[in-house]
Amino acid sequence: MKTTASQTLQTGNPLGYKPIGGLLLSFALPSTISCLVNSVYNIVDQIFIGQGVGYLGNAATTVSFPIATILMAFATMIGSGGSAYAAIKLGQGEEEEAQRTLSGVLGLSVLIGIACAVLGLVFLEPILRMFGATDAVMPYAKDYTSIMLLGAPFSVIGVGLSNMARTDGSPRLSMYGILIGAVLNSILDPLYIFVLHWGVKGAAVATITSQILSALIMLTYFSRAGKRPDHMRFTRRYLRRPTGRVLGKILTLGVSSGITSGVACIMQVVMNNSLVHYGDQSAVGGEVALSAMGIVMKFTMILGSVAIGIGVGSQPILGFNLGAGHFHRIRKTYLTAAISATVSISLCWVLCQLFPYGIVGIFGGGNPQFTEFAVKCLRVYLFGIFCAGFQIVSTNYFQATGQPLKASILSMLRQLLLLIPLIVILPMFFGLDGILFAGPTADILSAVIVALFIVPEMKKLQAKVRAEDTAADTLKVQTV
Repeated sequence: MKTTASQTLQTGNPLGYKPIGGLLLSFALPSTISCLVNSVYNIVDQIFIGQGVGYLGNAATTVSFPIATILMAFATMIGSGGSAYAAIKLGQGEEEEAQRTLSGVLGLSVLIGIACAVLGLVFLEPILRMFGATDAVMPYAKDYTSIMLLGAPFSVIGVGLSNMARTDGSPRLSMYGILIGAVLNSILDPLYIFVLHWGVKGAAVATITSQILSALIMLTYFSRAGKRPDHMRFTRRYLRRPTGRVLGKILTLGVSSGITSGVACIMQVVMNNSLVHYGDQSAVGGEVALSAMGIVMKFTMILGSVAIGIGVGSQPILGFNLGAGHFHRIRKTYLTAAISATVSISLCWVLCQLFPYGIVGIFGGGNPQFTEFAVKCLRVYLFGIFCAGFQIVSTNYFQATGQPLKASILSMLRQLLLLIPLIVILPMFFGLDGILFAGPTADILSAVIVALFIVPEMKKLQAKVRAEDTAADTLKVQTV
């Protein structure tokens, strides 16, 4: 059934009429918490492993982290693409197309999750070696990663469907699903590591158990009958036959999010191997450098989660109002999200610069060289992270408004086009410190380039806003 945009608004969908500030807060806060909690999965493991196993255990999670990033790349590509397309279709009143999109998201999540698990387990040791595992780290990395891969399908399903829950008007449910899993993970981690003495295996078992629970919550939500006809739900008709057209739209609109995480994986591989190589040439040591930077990368996830949460929370609002033709709401949503993300991540950056020893201490100590290098990493590598909020929200804007090419270019910008070359080049001149200098250099340069994309876009949008206001004024005159 297809309805007009005005009819859709009459059903009470808040995306089209509620004040932008409160609406963005109601969507961004749960998605931010969801992103933060999702980051906690890996961070909690790192904290308990650091305390219970030591820095070699932390190095193992750093080596395995690219695999988790690959899974997240696929999950965010499917979830973000499906969310963006479904939001546009709901704004246009095409509820059946949104239902097809939901089924497509589930089907792709299951297939890709299983494929990643099988391929990862078959080629586990060469993959870990490529990701920077040394002989000392390899046993820990194999124990941890082999178990994590078993939960891959549930990880992809949970993230993919949580994006769809936000578009369906249930951002809090998305948050609760991930939050419950994280709480369970935090309970099981110390039980398995300290009480049962399972070491890194225990941390992995705790994580996949939590991911399974989160996925089941999302599956249950979309399986029950909806109270309103414009809610998305699984139906046998669409589950059996997701159309190639819908799957293509999901992948096309989600490719920028997938590229962001996929490029992050490549960056992590290059960085891990560079840390081991240049670390062994310095007084720090390769394994210490690998473990210390692993902590910084996990903390970066927390900082990025704030901006990602705001960007993801803005997507349903942007997509719905694009479908409904409300350009003034699109512009206000973007500006509010960009300012909020920049302010939020800047506050976190200040804490990072002022209290690095306290942050590093959470992840375990016992090795003064490790602590000093981790603090140096935290201060130097993250020096330009305050620019990230503006970049992330801008990329989400292009994705949500149906501009996948621009979104894809910006997704590749910081890590693939700037950070990876800098990680390779700067250490040739500055040694291990060159890897740290690469972070702020890439952050600041990418912010400048993103501005070259978004400023002209805002000018075009402002012209559409003026045309929209003129049309509204004309209609008022005619009515009078």
